[in-house]
Amino acid sequence: MGRYFGTDGIRGIANQELTPELAYRVGRAAGYLLRKGEGAPQVVVGRDPRISGTLLECALVAGLLSVGAEVVRLGVFTTPGVAYMTRALGADAGAVISASHNPMEDNGIKFFGPDGFKLSDAVEDAIETHLEGEDRLPRPIGAGIGRLVDYPEGVQKYLAFLKQSVPVDLSGRKIVLDCANGAASPVAERLFVDLGAEVVSICCRPDGTNINAGCGSTKPAKLAETVVREGADLGLAFDGDADRLIAVDSQGEIVDGDRILGILAEDLQARSALPQNTLVGTVMTNEGLVQYLATKGIRVERVAVGDRYILERMRERGYTLGGEPSGHIILLARHTTGDGLLTALALLQVLQARKTALRDLAFTWKAYPNILVNVRVASKEGWDSREGIQAAIAEAQEALAGKGRIVVRPSGTEPLLRVMVEAEERTLAETLARRIAEAIAREMGGNLVE
Repeated sequence: MGRYFGTDGIRGIANQELTPELAYRVGRAAGYLLRKGEGAPQVVVGRDPRISGTLLECALVAGLLSVGAEVVRLGVFTTPGVAYMTRALGADAGAVISASHNPMEDNGIKFFGPDGFKLSDAVEDAIETHLEGEDRLPRPIGAGIGRLVDYPEGVQKYLAFLKQSVPVDLSGRKIVLDCANGAASPVAERLFVDLGAEVVSICCRPDGTNINAGCGSTKPAKLAETVVREGADLGLAFDGDADRLIAVDSQGEIVDGDRILGILAEDLQARSALPQNTLVGTVMTNEGLVQYLATKGIRVERVAVGDRYILERMRERGYTLGGEPSGHIILLARHTTGDGLLTALALLQVLQARKTALRDLAFTWKAYPNILVNVRVASKEGWDSREGIQAAIAEAQEALAGKGRIVVRPSGTEPLLRVMVEAEERTLAETLARRIAEAIAREMGGNLVE
């Protein structure tokens, strides 16, 4: 797998690339690194409900216990929930077994530090160093072996945190929830019902194999249909580990992360709660949003794709709002990571305060047509040095004549190269995106993913 840690932890096909043997070694390396003197480190562990989660959880926990760590097991739990519980319990680290929005056969392992933030590159590098010599790490015996504690109270503690962070009365709201058959399934309906909403739930019955299957934040069509059919006020779609949110208005129109960001940014600015009148987006942030917010005196700083880079910029410059079109929104004044449930509550709080519908706030600006084409490749290495690819990009830039953007980037979690083209006219964006993608497929021996 090369370097184990990518932009969002360790990812791979479960039991093929991300094997239980590797998970065990990761547990030993991480547990050893976290030791402080003679004290046993405490590690909070949660997972999403995909079928390989139990396999990898058992292996990771065994590795942690074998070096003397104490493990607090949460069971099926959202990624942002694990981040919160790590901080709330004063643990030394948190670990999540999840592949987020990826297909069921994938899985991953990522860690949070005691502050609830993802581990730094330096700490991940240190874990990798210990991975190479894992067989030489200590193996305590007797009372030195680690202990495992189940913590079912974690769900109630996390729900209390969400309600306290964004107090909102949802009485009179009819909401459709799509939990992607993922980690939000055990908690989302409970949360919104507790707050007074009438809730219709779809895709909230995980069976281990249906996570993200034709549902959730990456495929909200079923949610949109249900909202219209049920006459609901809006719909909320999460991804497999519930760190993303995509909404749907009462007419079935998709409200993506950019539109949610715009609503939250204007609200925060109106309350003098948007530091430096700036939010952090990525190279994928729609130009239409950037131009619209500029008319309101709000700046958008773009960084590379990935919540890691958004968070780095936010912490570096004191910003409190950032996010991506995918619906990964970070509200840093309230949480250390993107949280789909928290974002949903913040969005609903704005709607309640303004006494308005989602549609009235979401479509105040015109988005540039944004076309994304993925190319599956055997290796992402060296794509940016291929003359044929660079020539296709240059020709597309010339065709845009300065009235649009092109972003070509490797996926941080999948064997894909992603081509994004924005243009004033959709047909032009579609044509140029496909030309570049076809050039990549020819040069890299890949194929377009429909």
